[in-house]
Amino acid sequence: MRDMMTPTESLSDPLPEEPLETAAGWLAESWKRREQPNPNAMTLATSTRDGRPSARIVLCKEIAARPGYVVFYTNYHSRKGRELAENPRAAAVLHFDPLQCQVRIEGIVEKAPDADSDAYFASRTLQSRIGAWASAQSEPIESRERLRAAVASMARRLGPSVPRPPHWGGYRLWAEAVELWVSGEARIHDRARWSRHLTRLAAGGIEPGPWSVTRLQP
Repeated sequence: MRDMMTPTESLSDPLPEEPLETAAGWLAESWKRREQPNPNAMTLATSTRDGRPSARIVLCKEIAARPGYVVFYTNYHSRKGRELAENPRAAAVLHFDPLQCQVRIEGIVEKAPDADSDAYFASRTLQSRIGAWASAQSEPIESRERLRAAVASMARRLGPSVPRPPHWGGYRLWAEAVELWVSGEARIHDRARWSRHLTRLAAGGIEPGPWSVTRLQP
């Protein structure tokens, strides 16, 4: 008998037209149940121009089901930021272990609008905002003491009003492909993959095409 914590027995038939609406529903259910500490923890994989990959956990701050992207924030000068500048493509995974389901996303990455980054940065704690200024993310440092000293010095310099640094902000990972996975009995899982074409507009931004979808064998 299936674990009753699973959100659905299987994906719907016919399959959903908008896969990220299902993903957003799973994320909302995970937040509601509070059975994993960070339901929005997302593995983000990037690579250099010559194809050397790296992966790390970031926090998915939004799933915009329509038009179809996920949002995360970071230091633009970090390793992932440098790799995205070289090769603006990425893959991501959200795994909702208590719900026994998973989302995989592949696509094009672009910076979020400044207004979005400003608004999110303003919502962070004062300590986090100071840290964004003080830390040259991914760069070497002599010691933890030197880092603490840099944070303290920055706090004195900035005071209580801390604007967003120009090297920090959001990204949108526009979904070119989405795979949804639901655990099944005897490892007969339910999987489906959606794909579409994304067009970069000359004036900036992304124009998504329609989704096509197929079920996959587990």
